[in-house]
Amino acid sequence: MKLLTKLTLFVTLSKVVIVILFVLLLPVLVNRIAFQYTNYYLRQQKEKVLKVINANGIDYYFQGDSTYGSYTMLKEEYISLEPAVLNTPDTIQTTQRLIEGDTLTYRVLNHEFNYQGKQYMLEVGKTTATISQYNKPLQRVALYVLSGLIALTIITDLVYTRLVLRPLGVIIRTKLRNQQFPFKEHLQAIKTSTSDFRYLDQSLIELMNKIREDFEREREFTSNASHELMTPITILQNKMENLLMDDLSDDAQDKLVGMMKTLNRLKRIVNSLLLISRIENEQFAKTETVNLARLISEISEELQDRMEARNIQFRNDLSATVQVHHANRDLIFQLIYNLVNNAIRYNKEDGAIRISSETKADGVVALHIEDTGIGIRAETIAVLFDRFKKSGVAGEESYGLGLAIVKSIAAYHGAEIKVESEEGKGSRFTVVFPV
Repeated sequence: MKLLTKLTLFVTLSKVVIVILFVLLLPVLVNRIAFQYTNYYLRQQKEKVLKVINANGIDYYFQGDSTYGSYTMLKEEYISLEPAVLNTPDTIQTTQRLIEGDTLTYRVLNHEFNYQGKQYMLEVGKTTATISQYNKPLQRVALYVLSGLIALTIITDLVYTRLVLRPLGVIIRTKLRNQQFPFKEHLQAIKTSTSDFRYLDQSLIELMNKIREDFEREREFTSNASHELMTPITILQNKMENLLMDDLSDDAQDKLVGMMKTLNRLKRIVNSLLLISRIENEQFAKTETVNLARLISEISEELQDRMEARNIQFRNDLSATVQVHHANRDLIFQLIYNLVNNAIRYNKEDGAIRISSETKADGVVALHIEDTGIGIRAETIAVLFDRFKKSGVAGEESYGLGLAIVKSIAAYHGAEIKVESEEGKGSRFTVVFPV
């Protein structure tokens, strides 16, 4: 999952969790606020009554009676004033009162005060029904406001996240996804104010430059060493051929023949290294359209003697119309030749080789080369195409460059090689050519 997707999910889910918690807590919060406001309102009413008493005297309320009581028309609020016996602190509580035969629940403030040497009890009440009647509208308004703010913050967070992560996308696109080894373009540093992205970009540039430099040195060394080795090998080969024409003993001639075989093997290795070097230096044009069926027919004719010697059946199931475009025919010939040659070399007596293909809907061509050979060890398939590595073929070891050449040719054409093998049953090499 992409980092931007993860951040988007986190931002969205965190906001959803906040909304859910707010919805669950909203009734309690609104109710608490409503009661706190009611307490404040009751204290304000108490202060008004006390100011009136201080200004007009307590008889303003009593008017000759010993107690005073007053309530609104719908009994939503009331004020009670009477002499007090005990000196108790102020309290605010929810309790019931009987008013004109109706038992109602009130939020009541009790306050005792002294006026002209006498204790009086002031009681101010407000029905709980009036306190909670605005709860649902308040909850609805609060929920609408919160939802709008959450939506606004989500949009803001997503826009900001995209802006912040845009340099990372540029790094992935320019330094990783669209790069093909060996790196040739001069890499430019991205513009970003985020120090972490700047450090990552600079580290990738340095790493890719170092890989390119090391690869260029290796390629140059391989090319130069191969060229330099050809001269002494050719001189030695000529001298040995001249010696063989002299009158030598049979024992000396046998030794010279053995030396010639070793020298020819060395020459083949040097030529293979030169070929790989030329491929990696892109010295071959890719302007041809190669008919795979016709090419494989030529390869089978060239290797016919070897297959007959081991009684190997060759089957070509390719369609005559299967083609690879923008390719080099000689290199494709070498690629398939090496794979078929290995299929013969590591096959069993009276075995079989089958070549088939499939063209997918997007135009990709997959070439399959199957054999009934001795198979390849599973643990060495990963290094099968590395230079001078053991082939991993069951029962036999090889340190050649045939598969390394196959890998270089495939990479040069943008193709992919897949290997499936089982010891004792055979192998299947698949070359997937791009559109």
